[in-house]
Amino acid sequence: MTDPSALSATSLAGASLTGTTNSLDASPDVPWRVHGLLAPFVAARVLTSADVHVARRVAGLCGEDDERVHLAAALTVRALRAGSVCVDLAAAPGTVVEPADDEPADEPSAAASEGRLVDELPWPEPTGWPAAVRASAAVADGADGPADRPLRWAGGRLYLDRYWRDEVEVRAQVTDRLAPLPVDEARLEAAVRRLFPQEQDERQRAAVRAAATSRLTVLTGGPGTGKTTTIARLVAALQDVAGPGLRVALAAPTGKAAARLQESVNDELRALAHDEDRERTGELRSSTVHRLLGTRPGSSTRFRHDARQRLPHDVVVVDECSMMSLPLMARLLEAVRPTSRVVLVGDPHQLASVEAGAVLGDLVASLPRGVVELTREHRFGSELAALARAIRDGDADRAVALLRAGGDAIEWVETAGDVPTAREVATLEHEVRTVGRALVTAARAGDADAALLALGAHRLLLAHRRGPAGVAHWSAVAEDWVAHETGGRSAAPFPPGRPLLVTSNDRSTGLYNGDTGVVVATADGVAVAFGAPGAHRLVATHRLPPAQSVHAMTVHRGQGSQFTRVSVVLPAATSPLLTRELLYTAVTRARERIRVIGTESAVRAAVLRRVQRASGLGRPLPSS
Repeated sequence: MTDPSALSATSLAGASLTGTTNSLDASPDVPWRVHGLLAPFVAARVLTSADVHVARRVAGLCGEDDERVHLAAALTVRALRAGSVCVDLAAAPGTVVEPADDEPADEPSAAASEGRLVDELPWPEPTGWPAAVRASAAVADGADGPADRPLRWAGGRLYLDRYWRDEVEVRAQVTDRLAPLPVDEARLEAAVRRLFPQEQDERQRAAVRAAATSRLTVLTGGPGTGKTTTIARLVAALQDVAGPGLRVALAAPTGKAAARLQESVNDELRALAHDEDRERTGELRSSTVHRLLGTRPGSSTRFRHDARQRLPHDVVVVDECSMMSLPLMARLLEAVRPTSRVVLVGDPHQLASVEAGAVLGDLVASLPRGVVELTREHRFGSELAALARAIRDGDADRAVALLRAGGDAIEWVETAGDVPTAREVATLEHEVRTVGRALVTAARAGDADAALLALGAHRLLLAHRRGPAGVAHWSAVAEDWVAHETGGRSAAPFPPGRPLLVTSNDRSTGLYNGDTGVVVATADGVAVAFGAPGAHRLVATHRLPPAQSVHAMTVHRGQGSQFTRVSVVLPAATSPLLTRELLYTAVTRARERIRVIGTESAVRAAVLRRVQRASGLGRPLPSS
């Protein structure tokens, strides 16, 4: 018989996070029959075939036939797909209210129908349900429960056991790293004053002090608040007070973010005012977190560096941590030597990882010390900053007022209905056509730098992948606009001016999932230009990893990038993906101007609806 603990660590994770279906008659993966307690949850689209399949597998391996346990297991798998690492059974009837996948819920009739079904779901009796789960042979009850169970009950929550273990690992690592470190106070203060001489930089100074006196620092702040500058000078200060010769690693969750981090930090280091600081730091290299840890062939969850073979670095700085999942954070922290410093950087108000967990936000909420927030905007326009703050603070009235007032940096196309009309998207069409013409013209002329400049000038962002407010629809619309502006569609697979989004990592070319480029004409045919204007590189089309056109992308895809101007088309107010974090992330992708297209009800729903991710990591940690 299969070992349930092995199932918990591998098969369950794979089965639970694969693609889902919406009709029980539409896929060979769907169970032949769903009867009993789970049937109405499937009919309401709260559960999918993958959820039911995993729950039945858990039950079958452990000899469990209580349907209440089946339902709890299926909801736990469902929670993972929705970004939570566990499910709170006591709160489930009030929190499990929408389909747990990316559906075009923009259709009012469908959303209303789903709401009625959810209201009528036969939730188990609230006292007996947890008792049945805790008594199940499939569940380890508490931290001291058996290690060979695929499910774990802890703190009133139900987890897949591997995610509970990851949460325990992160919590233990964080607690251990909060212990204070001795430091030469006079030398530290001298470095702080030298590297941050201006009095208004007191929060940056606090970050340096925190990193020097603790093995864990969390540095947060919105766009333009100086996080990269602080990272560079923090490293310089550590080389002074804890070095010299510290081995420093820079990392980020995506290749694109890692490349930008390396470039930005090294630019800041080269600009340091004192020769000795520049000499001590030198040039730093950055990589993805996966590459830093060392991937293992055939495994996406285990790495070459772990608790038995630690990373050699003395300081590990990770940017864009809001994008890191709980399992990846657990693997990182267990691989860092206990004596090394970790600096986690990011904006906890942005969208969390597409995988399970909201680690950065949980740490900000739970840490008694070591969290420093940068609040002074250095390069983010005042109009955009004010709108971002209103959204972040959940002030719907203020957000609507700022959007309605408009300005040089803000345009709100307030639509009459959930699907904008041709007249309502006229300014968007003009923008897409203008930028598309500049992009194609430069690409046909072989001017890669000008083409890349145009590529970053504007980006269309959506919440959904499918449906009337989804990427598939709007990407086709935008492509048609550009084609009409530039002489029609080309039959060539790689016409000059085609914008591309890389969808998988590829070591041979150094391209990563999320990298964007543009096809340009060259003396030898066509190639794809990647990178920044003035520092691009060309990749032959036959060497490209999997890629797709990028006339539009999801807000999630846009995370970690910024564009000169951004347009976001909001779905209906009923969409479960329309949240404060999504709108904040979309607005803060714009450097100079944001265009919001949608109804007032959609804007208000977004500002007032927060992403709720269940975990046990957000509980306050001990203060000493």
